Amino acid sequence: MNILINCPSEFDLKSNGLNKIGGIESLNIALAKKLSKINFNVTLSTICHKKTQINKLLNLPIKTIKLKKNNLNFDIIISSNDATIFEHFPNAKKFIWLHNPLQIEKALRKKQFFPLLSSRPKAIFVSSYLESITSKLLLFKKRIVIPNFLLPDFTNKTINFNRKQIFVWSVQRDKGLAETIEIWIKKISPFYKNAEFHIFGDNKFFNKFDKKKLILKNIFFMGRVSKAILRRSYNKSLAMICLGYDETFCLNALEANSCGLPVLTFGKTALNNFVINNHNGFVAKDYFDLSSIIIKMINLNKIKQHKLINNSINTSKKYFLNTIISKWLKIL
Repeated sequence: MNILINCPSEFDLKSNGLNKIGGIESLNIALAKKLSKINFNVTLSTICHKKTQINKLLNLPIKTIKLKKNNLNFDIIISSNDATIFEHFPNAKKFIWLHNPLQIEKALRKKQFFPLLSSRPKAIFVSSYLESITSKLLLFKKRIVIPNFLLPDFTNKTINFNRKQIFVWSVQRDKGLAETIEIWIKKISPFYKNAEFHIFGDNKFFNKFDKKKLILKNIFFMGRVSKAILRRSYNKSLAMICLGYDETFCLNALEANSCGLPVLTFGKTALNNFVINNHNGFVAKDYFDLSSIIIKMINLNKIKQHKLINNSINTSKKYFLNTIISKWLKIL
């Protein structure tokens, strides 16, 4: 069976593991690799300049795919957030893999509405939250929820139980960060001298902050780093702060849990179903409550800390690719 996995982003198979590609791109590579190992003929199409091949997995430019060079044909197409590919293969079984919200206005603006209307693919949502906020006026053939999965960098790793008083922020947005920094400066830094707040991500999101001044408050901007470096940081830290704004799944929170890192959140959007209060994280009511939870985490005894670490790891195991792949195979 020939499967096309289409992801209209600028990367190729050799980008895997580098810090320049995001979660959606990494998930597409991982799914393509997994399916190719279980006897599917898989082609990954991306915005790239030349053909790349690793073992049986072929990576071709989207332009090549759309021109149908070399008599390309596919039985199944899985396309991330893009329906325009479907018109080139009318006889294929079609799945649109939705990672982000899609409403009628956005579908029209992104030139997705009419390709969706004509092809009527089955829609794969990465969370029940995303499915619930996606317009019912988009007439998919079927609506299916298959959660995202842990990438190989975050599975079956040695877990450290001796944690430092480090709290991490690694979502690629700054909504809520200024308020979190404010409570850190007022409630944490003056009283807990060993506590540190590490902020990961592209500096373009954080240019408005005076980084040199914040170092004096043990707030460090770490930049965008590889998954391997991020994993090492998670493995020595106490908790992740991920408030939950605009999250359709939040792979960052899942990766944190896999390293034994509880997630501190407001329980908004997709995190409302993922984080269970006092189990694999804590749900705060507001920023004042968040500061109280940070202090609580700093003062936790080892028994309670180890329980949170184990609960977080066990939560993440439900999202191993070897578990989630069965849901994909069922629909394919």
